[in-house]
Amino acid sequence: MSVHEQFADDLALLALGQLQGDERAAMEEHLEGCAACRRDLEQLRGDTALLALSAAGPTPPRRARERLLKAIAKEPGTPKTSARRWTWTLAPWIAAAAFTLASVFFFRQSDRLSQRIAELQSAAAQQQAQLERAREVVATLTSTDALRVTLVAAQAPAQPQGRAIYVRDRSSLVFLASNMPPLAAQKAYELWLIPTNGAPIPAGVFKPDARGSATVLEPPLPAGVEAKAFAITVEPEQGSATPTMPIVMMGAGE
Repeated sequence: MSVHEQFADDLALLALGQLQGDERAAMEEHLEGCAACRRDLEQLRGDTALLALSAAGPTPPRRARERLLKAIAKEPGTPKTSARRWTWTLAPWIAAAAFTLASVFFFRQSDRLSQRIAELQSAAAQQQAQLERAREVVATLTSTDALRVTLVAAQAPAQPQGRAIYVRDRSSLVFLASNMPPLAAQKAYELWLIPTNGAPIPAGVFKPDARGSATVLEPPLPAGVEAKAFAITVEPEQGSATPTMPIVMMGAGE
C-alpha cells in the first residue's frame, strides 16, 4: 500500500469506524492534504464492505481481505495500538457494569410498581368491605321479616325518636335516632336489646350530632336472640355492661 507508515493503523481504524477523539481529528486533517491516503482509505472502506457482506454472502476476494489485515497489523508494538488493545479488553467489563446499572434501575422501578399495586389492592379491599357493609344495611332496611321498633322519650313529649330495625336470623340491627337531647360531657347514649329471656344486651353507644340525629349500624350481637324490646340509657362514653337507670327511651316490636 502507498499509505504513509505512521498513519497505517489510524487509517485502518478510521475505515472500520473505530477511530475517535483527537486521533480522528488528526487523521482527518492529514487526509485533507494527502491524496494517496484518501485513495487508500476508500479502498479500505470498499474492502470492509466486502467483508461485511461475506457473513451472509459469497467469500470476498482474497486480495481485499489480505490488504485489510495487513493495514490493521502494521506497527503492532506502538503504544497507541497497546492502548487500543486495553480498551478492547476492558469493553466486556464496561458492558457488564452498564448491564448491572440498568438491572438495578429496573429493579427499583419494579419495586415501586409492586408497592403501588399493593396500595391499589388495599384500597380496593377497603372499598369492597364498605360495599358489603352497605349491602347489609340495605338488606336489613328492606327485609320483610325485620322487627321495626320505634322508641320514644319516657314521660316526655314524643319529640325524641328512635327506630330500630332488627333481623334476628342474621343478628343484624340498624338504629336511627332523631331529635335526641344533647348530653353532658363524657356521656353517651347506649342502645340495649331487651330479649324475651335474660338480661339486656348492649347494642351500641352513640352521640347525637348538632341536630340530635344519630345512627347505630350493625353492632355485634349474639346470634339468633329473640328481641322483646329496645331501650336507651345514658352511660359513660365507653358504654356499660348493664343499663344505668333511668331508661330514657324504650319501645317494643310493632
